[in-house]
Amino acid sequence: MSAPLRVSLPDQKLVDALEPAAGVEFFVWDFSGPAPADRLDMVVPPYMQGPEVLAALESVDIGLIQSQSIGYDGVEDVLPAGCVFANAAGVHETSTAELALGMMIASQRGMADFARNQASGIWDNSQRPSLADRRVLLVGYGGVGKAIEARLLPFETQVTRMASREREDAGGRIYGIDALYEQLPLHDIVVVSVPLSEQTRQLVDAKFLAAMPDGALLVNVARGPVADTDALLAEASSGRLRAALDVTDPEPLPADHPLWTTPGVLITPHVGGASSAMFPRMVRLIRKQIGLMLEGKEPVNVVLGGPSRG
Repeated sequence: MSAPLRVSLPDQKLVDALEPAAGVEFFVWDFSGPAPADRLDMVVPPYMQGPEVLAALESVDIGLIQSQSIGYDGVEDVLPAGCVFANAAGVHETSTAELALGMMIASQRGMADFARNQASGIWDNSQRPSLADRRVLLVGYGGVGKAIEARLLPFETQVTRMASREREDAGGRIYGIDALYEQLPLHDIVVVSVPLSEQTRQLVDAKFLAAMPDGALLVNVARGPVADTDALLAEASSGRLRAALDVTDPEPLPADHPLWTTPGVLITPHVGGASSAMFPRMVRLIRKQIGLMLEGKEPVNVVLGGPSRG
């Protein structure tokens, strides 16, 4: 009889959701203590702990590291040699797109102002811009970008898609990033959902923001360093542009940072994936990976490393 598959999970809740599973031995390990075994076929690190926690894996024989995040910036620098790393594609897109759409509606319809007015008993029913009929540019057309598009179209928006390279799909043209400065002036709302890399770091700089039309809204659900905070603060403080930010640089944003109190800026504390939608989708992904490994097949979502070790 072959040895059971050894899988470590960061909390008992995940273990309870996955058991029972024939041929699988589960461990609870949140990386705060020593590894529960010398060999683990799959390790799921704690959520939102940062790549530096992977240092705990140096002395452990690992088959697969299954992240709970889509982004994996910084992981390659600390990933132990020979480890295979999979991201959580398919887990957070629904929740992140939902938040992005909510932030767009809140920003367009002035929900933050209404909340403040309610606290003061102020009745201000002045007209606000709609989401309907807005021209929306999606900078980044991976899983999150596609999920945002699917939610925007029923709101009668005009959506333009942009990815790293130009291509066509069933929905028509997807612009390449080389068309960025041609497209920015044509759109009322710009949604950024690119992964953080050397190519996208401070993509949203002073030049990018200057190309957006007066009164436009920037939505960032990517990573904080994708935007130049000083440039963004300058444009928002002048009142020329508005912003809806689920991510900031630095993060967490210090309590005294001027972005918090800049009119027209809506901030949520990096909670795009932090909803009740995450858990069942994470369980499904882990279950799928276990099934593939039991069948001797390669895992899905591998973004770093070669074929997993048997």
